[in-house]
Amino acid sequence: MATTTETTGADSLDDVPAEESAEDATERVPDDDSFFRMARLLFGAVLVFTGLNHFQNTEGMAQYAEAKGIPNAETMVPVSGGLLVFSGLGIAFWRVPKLAAGAAATFLVAATPTMHDFWNADEEQKQTELNAFLKNVAMLGGALAFLVRAGKR
Repeated sequence: MATTTETTGADSLDDVPAEESAEDATERVPDDDSFFRMARLLFGAVLVFTGLNHFQNTEGMAQYAEAKGIPNAETMVPVSGGLLVFSGLGIAFWRVPKLAAGAAATFLVAATPTMHDFWNADEEQKQTELNAFLKNVAMLGGALAFLVRAGKR
């Protein structure tokens, strides 16, 4: 039989304790910290992988950035790669999380419409650019969520 907990005075659902029963005590869902840690690691890994790709494929990415009108592309590709690696590691290991999440969000706000302007792409590239644009928008949402969470600590 489930017992209810007192929820009066809770500021948000995060402050409300979960209900427990004798039946499901052995089948607990991992706590918020476990899910948050997993989310940080997954999100951070994508940023680090993307950043490392800036170093492994600098020439090709610089040519692409130049075609998109990015000035000093040969310099900006490794700089943005470093920013992504820093952001990813900072979020994954929750070190300087405000700075790391803010840097990721700033990068994504600037890079998404500039590098993945699907509205200007030819028909062959339109779907690829749209997918990359939407992926970056989703990543921006994650970066903003981490930024908010970092601000609460």
